[in-house]
Amino acid sequence: MRFLKRQGTELRSRIGWAVIRAIYDGLPDFQVRRLEGMGFGPFLRLEELAPDVALIQVLKERWDPACHAFLFPWGHMVPTLEDVVRITGLRVDGQAVTGTTYTSYQEPVERLLGLEVRGERSSLVQQTGLQASLGVASARRETREGPAEHMDRMTEGARAVMVEEEGEAADRDLQRFLTLVIGKLILGTRGDPVGCRCLPLLEDLSSVGNYAWGAALLAHLFDSLGTSSRVTGVAGFFPLLQVWAYYHLPSLGCGVARRRGAVPLLQRWRFCRDERSLRRQVTMIHDAMDTIPFGHVQWTPYVGEDDATQPWVERGRPYFGRDIWLNCYNTVVPLHHQLVARTLGVHQAVVEFPTRQRSWERPGRSFQRIQQVTDWTVRVREQLDDWERRGKEVVSEAASDEDYYRAYARRYGAQVYRGTRRPLDPEGRIASLEGVLHS
Repeated sequence: MRFLKRQGTELRSRIGWAVIRAIYDGLPDFQVRRLEGMGFGPFLRLEELAPDVALIQVLKERWDPACHAFLFPWGHMVPTLEDVVRITGLRVDGQAVTGTTYTSYQEPVERLLGLEVRGERSSLVQQTGLQASLGVASARRETREGPAEHMDRMTEGARAVMVEEEGEAADRDLQRFLTLVIGKLILGTRGDPVGCRCLPLLEDLSSVGNYAWGAALLAHLFDSLGTSSRVTGVAGFFPLLQVWAYYHLPSLGCGVARRRGAVPLLQRWRFCRDERSLRRQVTMIHDAMDTIPFGHVQWTPYVGEDDATQPWVERGRPYFGRDIWLNCYNTVVPLHHQLVARTLGVHQAVVEFPTRQRSWERPGRSFQRIQQVTDWTVRVREQLDDWERRGKEVVSEAASDEDYYRAYARRYGAQVYRGTRRPLDPEGRIASLEGVLHS
């Protein structure tokens, strides 16, 4: 229980979504237009989503780091680039978020942000100092202050320090804000410090919009899900996981639909609060996943979606439905779309299930441990070339999913099926899977 309580506290305190939204609302109009031009507008207009701590915990427990996918009784599932762009509005097309990483970011932090780094050899800057430089000295709600008054106070504080005219000072304001957005939301860290690996990419503000920040978000999230179960929370943009589960696993009943037609799709959902203990919630979600009928899994939830209201989706479409390498500096992970071909509306063919990690696949889980300057455009050149070629299109000639189910049961049966309380489905698929498992 102590683990779950710590995780809940960490998820609730880490993102600071309200602070970022308040600063965004306090930006001068010309800065807002610049952010729109970079492709951050839809993402920054999202409203805070209360963390579904129990659901996130269950998903993390079912993550398989060997194949970078969730293991469910009905097969593999994984958030894809289409999920990212539809749910968050962040672009998934363009240049990979990569470059050179350094042992110390003291020089760019002082030069571009006018701040101090957390330590001489560090990629972190204190969130409180970064917020204060943007006019939000304290994000704490004062006594007898309501949510609306709290937001108004933070917005007014940001508006009071923002430069109203373009120039070097305005560029610094924007670089500070983007560091907070990217280091705390998109590539989120645990605790207070904000990652500033992105600073070299922010030096030329005219090129910031060329990068696939949504793809970097997914790479960072995959990497975080693969951490030890002893590590509390999920570093990264966990609301993506929540809304992804709400769309694909509606039978869980964890999310409540609202604002029909709103985009990005995260705007349409709110967390369905549960007053039961966190441990009880986790147990109930596990049990529900063991009993969801095959037909209740939504593999293609976006069919019929009005893409005319989501231009960012059309721009990202060339990257949908492909096996591709995701890059985020020292994090390089595969998106095995071939394992979830059913999200393309086709049958799932039997494919080779990844069983181990290559030595270079995770050049370093924790950036703080990298003790030398590393040019990732050289070290992972093959994977960057794959991204630039847009990976490989996933196709399937399978006539049914049966062969896949049998292969899946053989490979993961002891992990997934044994001990489940799922009733027999009308087509007898579970019976055949159990027969394979126990034969």
